[in-house]
Amino acid sequence: MQIQDLPYPDPGVPDARSGPRFLWWLFRNQLGGQLKSLAWGLLHFASVSALPFCVGLAIQAVVDRSGSRLALAGGIMVLCCVGNALGDTFLHRAAVTNWITAAARVQQLLARKTALLGSALTRRVAAGEVVAVSTGDVEKIGWFVEAVSRFTAAALTIVLVCVALVVYQPALGVVVIVGLPVLALAVLPLLPRATRRADVQRDKAGRATELASDTVAGLRVLRGIGGEELFLDRYRSASQEVRHAAVRSARMWSLISAIQVLLPGLLLIAVVWHGVHLAREGRIGVGELVTVYSSVMILTYPLRHFEEIAMAYSFSRPSAKRAARVLALERATDTGGSRAAEIPTGDLYDPTTGLLAPAGRLTAVVCGDPDAAGRLAERLGGHPSEQGTSALLGGVPLDELPLKSARTAALVQDKDPVLLSGTLRELLDVPASGAVTAEDALAAAQCGDVLTALAQGSLGADDPMDARITERGRSLSGGQRQRLALARSLITDPEALVLDEPTSAVDSHTEARIAEGIRALRAGRTTVVFTSSPLLLDRADRIVFLHDGEVAAVGTHRELLHTESRYRAVVTRETDEEAAAHPDAPPSGGKPTQPLTDDGHVDDRDGALHDDDDVLHRLEEIEETA
Repeated sequence: MQIQDLPYPDPGVPDARSGPRFLWWLFRNQLGGQLKSLAWGLLHFASVSALPFCVGLAIQAVVDRSGSRLALAGGIMVLCCVGNALGDTFLHRAAVTNWITAAARVQQLLARKTALLGSALTRRVAAGEVVAVSTGDVEKIGWFVEAVSRFTAAALTIVLVCVALVVYQPALGVVVIVGLPVLALAVLPLLPRATRRADVQRDKAGRATELASDTVAGLRVLRGIGGEELFLDRYRSASQEVRHAAVRSARMWSLISAIQVLLPGLLLIAVVWHGVHLAREGRIGVGELVTVYSSVMILTYPLRHFEEIAMAYSFSRPSAKRAARVLALERATDTGGSRAAEIPTGDLYDPTTGLLAPAGRLTAVVCGDPDAAGRLAERLGGHPSEQGTSALLGGVPLDELPLKSARTAALVQDKDPVLLSGTLRELLDVPASGAVTAEDALAAAQCGDVLTALAQGSLGADDPMDARITERGRSLSGGQRQRLALARSLITDPEALVLDEPTSAVDSHTEARIAEGIRALRAGRTTVVFTSSPLLLDRADRIVFLHDGEVAAVGTHRELLHTESRYRAVVTRETDEEAAAHPDAPPSGGKPTQPLTDDGHVDDRDGALHDDDDVLHRLEEIEETA
């Protein structure tokens, strides 16, 4: 895999059982690139390490006044220089390629897992942690995966040089072959402490990143309550903790680096001292002494890779552990599905609560527990994040369909939808049936003022569709973001559309027009709206009231206001004292007393429904002040 070939057609299925297993899986999936890096590394290190032998041969040739051996030494030195240049150049290219491709593979895996889990991801892992894993952690993981081949080449070179020195000059070679393992292993006792300090630094950095992410996401709210300074002080404190942890970690790594410089120097002194005595006794020549001395000096270069691999592993191990933890997360249901890909039609039914949304009708759901409503909305979309009984669309369990088919059949808009950065045209470029145009969806969602604001805020954008939306739509108000997200959902035109509080941040006048727009645009399609807004409820074909996780009442808005005190308490935010002021209201759990027509509306031809003037008067007050 070359950089220009990225992204991977298929990044593969990772071994996410642990951090080291994940690193090993990445290495095995880059075997071709690793072997290429190893080959160029051996050429580079061997060429560098051979230079001392060439120098020693040349010096000895001068001492012996041998022109042929001097010419031979010069020729070998030229070959070593060429090999060094080629090896260094292509080793760097191979190393960078391995680094980038490994990091890109991890990013693709994380992106695929994020898309697969959806909203379930941030319920299990903090958003700041996900950001930290997909940015800084992937670089550290790529660094270690790339460094393994260079370290292997350096280690093999050291072994070859030690063997060559023993053969070339046994008396000095033995000193070197005994001293080098000590140099390589001297820092091992310090690595656990260095690793722990690196882990502490990484954890604190992750918390600071999460705090910064949450602060930016809630900046508009913080400004509204004057909390900028409070959160800024918290971030300052967190960043200072990161700085202190980084300094502690750097001190340990500087100690390791100092040892890596000190010990080779001591070995060099020992070799020179012993070699001088041997030269005085006439047991070795000047050229041999220079060769051994130069070899020991050169070996400090590949020895530095022992420090690098230790540092790379110390930093990448916790990063790989965090990445593996995210990649090991699974959905509660099989995204592949046990059924063939199909798009079922018919009624949408949830066996857990008994909720039934008839096909082609606008059904509103009122639930006093927002968390329970969110879980129900997720179930209605198929493939929920938690195990449970599947919702049925036309009698077909949605979690038995492939995830793509389930999403096409039933789409859920979360109560806090996210707008991706880019142009409005790109935002609305989503998989759709083609039956609903962008213009119709924007009009139904009452986005006229949003288009004007986007056009005014984007220089050079004559067409509002070319106006740019900032990250997560932070330049827009909450209501504007909500309406754009609603338009995006309407464009998809799924068989069943589930909207969770789609107008909670919209003013009452706009909300009334949106209700009419949804009703008109989704005519003939199954639509479920989770809301407690009287303006939306009054325009629904059918209302289902949930209490304690079960359907407690079904009817129309005006009917349930008369017959279900618990429903009235949720919709009108009625207090206990206000509830006591309605002695004529049926007891909690009372059933509708009026007959229903075939379309589910109250048959009020006898005028019996309009006897309670107090309730109707309260309804008008709620709608006027909503």
